[in-house]
Amino acid sequence: MMVRGIRGATCITADEDQQIMQETAALAREMAEQNGLEPEEIVSVIISTTTDITSGFPAKAVRTMDGWEYVPVMCTHEMDVPGALPLCIRLLMHANTTKTQKEIKHIYRNEAVRLRPDLAGAAAEKEEAR
Repeated sequence: MMVRGIRGATCITADEDQQIMQETAALAREMAEQNGLEPEEIVSVIISTTTDITSGFPAKAVRTMDGWEYVPVMCTHEMDVPGALPLCIRLLMHANTTKTQKEIKHIYRNEAVRLRPDLAGAAAEKEEAR
């Protein structure tokens, strides 16, 4: 086993607590599922948001998921760079796994696929090949 980092990102359409909670939980769940992880195998999750997200704490979405109560989670803001993708939530999940870095599936949802089309496309191609 080794600790690996798993990247993920999603975008919301409006700065609303309900959207923040739903999209963050969906992203975290998909990241774990696509990489065959149980909450006990997740070392920690760092969540960043663009500075235009202020209506809720995305970490709360992860902490309140069944089985995820003891996963350490922390929120922070992303750098505020002109022209950056707005209303974006990014996750960096650290997990104990036997997978190689190349086998890790990074998850990009909604408009966030624009951040890493190379990885988002690779995940889609792996799914289609199954």
